[in-house]
Amino acid sequence: MTASAARSATPAYGQGREALLRAAVDVVAQKGLRGLTYRAVAEAAGVNNSLVAHHFGTRDALIAAALEWSSEQSIAASRLKDAAENGGTFTGALLELLLEDPGLQVFQYEMILEARRRPELAGPVATLYESYVDALAEGLRAFGVQGDVRVVARTLFAALDGLVMQYLAGVGRDEIAAALEEVHQVVLLRRGA
Repeated sequence: MTASAARSATPAYGQGREALLRAAVDVVAQKGLRGLTYRAVAEAAGVNNSLVAHHFGTRDALIAAALEWSSEQSIAASRLKDAAENGGTFTGALLELLLEDPGLQVFQYEMILEARRRPELAGPVATLYESYVDALAEGLRAFGVQGDVRVVARTLFAALDGLVMQYLAGVGRDEIAAALEEVHQVVLLRRGA
């Protein structure tokens, strides 16, 4: 079964909330935040739209939960916590994440831009970025990076974030892979520094 077919199938009992979060991410990635309605999310998840209200209550609560869920999914899939140690898998894991599910990143960028217009999203968006920086900092510490690891992690994440944006904008896979490898080489230089 394809990923899109699996997403449109009715979720099993107990998996409705996660299916709704996945659907919310997909809807925003495809239609933007203005396309995010209970009906659109329910349709994408293959459930009745009353289930959206049941699980989240408000559209804003759905947005905040989807932002948190997308961050958890993205961090887990990218293996940022292990990235510094895993040489060849660093570039591969990040490229795999982009190729497998670019909708997660598109959703997050939509939320980041929307936070500029809606101050109530600023907190969840800041939390999103801090989650990424925390995960990368944890991996860098385990790898032996010394000094202010959070500054190093934030700097490296800014590079990764920019490369993801470039990939989504159409820069070729090979160019992104080469740049990701260069980021990894910088990490290696910081080990024990």
